[in-house]
Amino acid sequence: MNLAFRPLLAAAVAAFALTALAPAQAQAQKKYDTGATDTEIKIGNLVPYSGPASAYGTVGRAAGAYFEKINAEGGINGRKIKFISLDDAYSPPRAVEQTRKLVEQEEVLLMFAALGTASNQATQKYMNAKKVPQLFVSSGAHRWGDYKNFPWTMGWNVSYHAEGIIYAQHILANRPQAKIAILYQNDEFGKDMLRGFLEGMGDKAKSMVVTQVSYELSDPTVDSQMVTLKSSGADTFINLSTPKFAALAIRKAAEIGWKPTQYLANVSNQVTAVLKPAGLENSTGIISAAYIRDPAEARWQNTKEFKDFADFMKKYYPEGDPTNSLNVIGYSMAQTMEQVLKQAGNDLTRANIMKQAASLDMSLPMLYPGVNVKTGPTDFYPIEKMQMIRFNGTGYDNLGNVLGM
Repeated sequence: MNLAFRPLLAAAVAAFALTALAPAQAQAQKKYDTGATDTEIKIGNLVPYSGPASAYGTVGRAAGAYFEKINAEGGINGRKIKFISLDDAYSPPRAVEQTRKLVEQEEVLLMFAALGTASNQATQKYMNAKKVPQLFVSSGAHRWGDYKNFPWTMGWNVSYHAEGIIYAQHILANRPQAKIAILYQNDEFGKDMLRGFLEGMGDKAKSMVVTQVSYELSDPTVDSQMVTLKSSGADTFINLSTPKFAALAIRKAAEIGWKPTQYLANVSNQVTAVLKPAGLENSTGIISAAYIRDPAEARWQNTKEFKDFADFMKKYYPEGDPTNSLNVIGYSMAQTMEQVLKQAGNDLTRANIMKQAASLDMSLPMLYPGVNVKTGPTDFYPIEKMQMIRFNGTGYDNLGNVLGM
């Protein structure tokens, strides 16, 4: 080779190498929005640590404990989580004030697992106008999956609407001749589940649903409603009530000698809080649905999944109750958030966070076997399956297969 050409050849090779490396370097380039750096990711959260719903504060504490575990193990992609969890006292005006503080003063990258329908509804337009992810809202309202109108909002819990559809699926498959009476709470919770149930029944709703009656949260009892439901001649009772009223309804059905097949909303299927006050003998045979493993049930306590959860609680949240299912919710939500951040890699922009949240396909250890987390660009409902269960007088047994969409 002519020595005069060697410098030119070397330059050409170097230029080619740089051109080839450019896309890879661009791909590896770190991208940040407010709330993320090379060393830290700021996450905001609201829960009622005080006020009428303060029992739910443990959800935030369990999630915070899980982020402590992540940090102790080195963080996510080398970054520590700064979890800023504030009290909104279950008050929508307070939620608006605290959300603004987290977004504008604390400058969090995203909001995570804020609890309550009314509180999140009060902040939803603000979050979407600011284009800040409002992720894994801790409420079952159907509105959290409206990706067209609120592309920066996503729920986590099985929606009340989906749960209603699941009860309809079970009845159509197992009680196709049922005469159905429905009691529902006259608010977004009750109406969402009622709409889902009627939608799931399809054309059969007209012939199979013989009556539906509502109650108000201010009502002292549901005695008159239960008498009305019994008088309809229904043999199947759909109890779409929150805990206090669910217990009153179950007990009243027994008092008036009405013995239908009973379906009970997931929010009210707790043995200690609902079925014991209603009377265990009155509750035996009740059908419900679940998507997380109840840590108080003996059948789960010898599993690896429960033992890992209990070990986590002992180490990172020792004052918390490992048999409280609310702690399982906080733990599982935080695991979902962890996966989103892992997938986001070094692109910690808010747009990419939402993209990754809408690209999930995973299982979680404390979900029921067969229940998974799956999302897509047009599917903002992470969990849409539930296991049917039946109360045997002391605990629940599985009833058939997992149902859902």
